[in-house]
Amino acid sequence: MIPLPGETGGEWWSKTGQADAQREYLASTGLTPEAGQDPEVLYFHDLSPEVKKEAFERGEPNQSMTPMSQPWPLKSWPDVPTRVLVSRDDRLFPAAFQRRIARERIGTEADEIDGGHLVALSHPRELAERLETYREAASKRR
Repeated sequence: MIPLPGETGGEWWSKTGQADAQREYLASTGLTPEAGQDPEVLYFHDLSPEVKKEAFERGEPNQSMTPMSQPWPLKSWPDVPTRVLVSRDDRLFPAAFQRRIARERIGTEADEIDGGHLVALSHPRELAERLETYREAASKRR
């Protein structure tokens, strides 16, 4: 979720058109909007049975809802190298939607990786390797 200055996380959803993007993506994959309401379909579709079982046994982590109600405090995006990495099969934030948001909001092209919304659980090694590649590239620029 790339915010605009003064935008709350709650406002982000409607201002970006996330619901329409999700609905269009689900339809393109043959899933109904109702299927997209099922957490297993939306978030857990690409996890191994073992990882999915463990995730359900642990339950949903407590999350602060502060970012949803407080405005993003900066006047502009910081002038620092920024990478956007999107998951190709994310059903909540479809890749095409995320690429558009990255271009519109911070003027960058997003990179992609295999996986859905929970890419850290479905493709942890690939994610770690990609993040390490970014870290190494940033180190060389210093």
